[in-house]
Amino acid sequence: MKQKKAWKIVREVINEADIVVEVVDARDPIGTRNKKLEKMVIESGKKLLIVMNKADLVPKEWAEEYKQRSDVPIIFISARERKGTGILRKELKKIAKSIEKEKVKVALIGYPNVGKSTIINVLKGKHAVGTAPIPGYTKGKQLIRLTKRLWLLDTPGVVPIDDFDELVIKGGFPADKIRDPVKPALKLIKRILETRKEALTEKFGIKEFENEEDILRMIGEKRGLFREGGEVDIEETARWFLREWQTGRFTLFSQEEKKEETFIPSFDDILSEIKANEITEPRMILWRYENKLHEYLGSEKRFGMVKVGEFTIAIATGFKKCPNALKFIEKITGKNVVMSECFGKKWKGIIAILED
Repeated sequence: MKQKKAWKIVREVINEADIVVEVVDARDPIGTRNKKLEKMVIESGKKLLIVMNKADLVPKEWAEEYKQRSDVPIIFISARERKGTGILRKELKKIAKSIEKEKVKVALIGYPNVGKSTIINVLKGKHAVGTAPIPGYTKGKQLIRLTKRLWLLDTPGVVPIDDFDELVIKGGFPADKIRDPVKPALKLIKRILETRKEALTEKFGIKEFENEEDILRMIGEKRGLFREGGEVDIEETARWFLREWQTGRFTLFSQEEKKEETFIPSFDDILSEIKANEITEPRMILWRYENKLHEYLGSEKRFGMVKVGEFTIAIATGFKKCPNALKFIEKITGKNVVMSECFGKKWKGIIAILED
């Protein structure tokens, strides 16, 4: 029922507008373009313009190539940086000239979090003059005057997310709370392969693979996410991968060379016993395994983790200061440390309980 209502509102916005601007996240064009929406606009006879927002986060060469391949007019902008918005305004004026109306109305439509409201605020800016009610449209909605002929609907149309996997990929549902994270993770990997597979090489060093499942397994190997017995924990790997995407730590394009954290996978014997004995108290773990843990202390960074019931236990060594060890664990896992115990003198280690 909610989906029906949401699409009904989108249709109302399309019917009211003369020009429909589909706002897309330039970092994930396949994931944030909506073919159903585009088909609705074209079938309605309205003009369609695609605006790729957050273009400051993608290379110019790739943006130009994508633009040339498209059969729909595309403009790349960064509303937050106020870049390209002048070009957008000029393009809207150009399209408006082909519409035989005294008042040409523009509507912005797109998924949540692609920057629709920011673009509206930028377009309104100091150039917007006055408002006017929209007859027959949702109560309280207004038109904002941009130019003599160009008017902007003051509220964006929100495209509903019909599919749960899409909801997860777009960050609408926390990765840690998904029962089956593998399905959306594989869907995301497939999308990355279709859009810019080089991202997987840049982030994980993956060059050769058979399929999406193979990629997910290799990611788990690189992150040291193993079950007892040495098998990759596919579910935990999928959750980690989705968290990286949802939080923006992994995108299709890296803006700068980031130093990748390296470590030696360690503590298998200790973690196996912790899991078998279901110990989830850092102080108790240190008390039981202090001698063994001190054998791992030194300048080399070592890391290991294991799932124990509802908790995740992580151990890391090779640090001069305890806070650095905590930051390291949070960066590697993408989770927050809720409880920890530090040990060691010159070189320190940490035992941490992570938020699931």
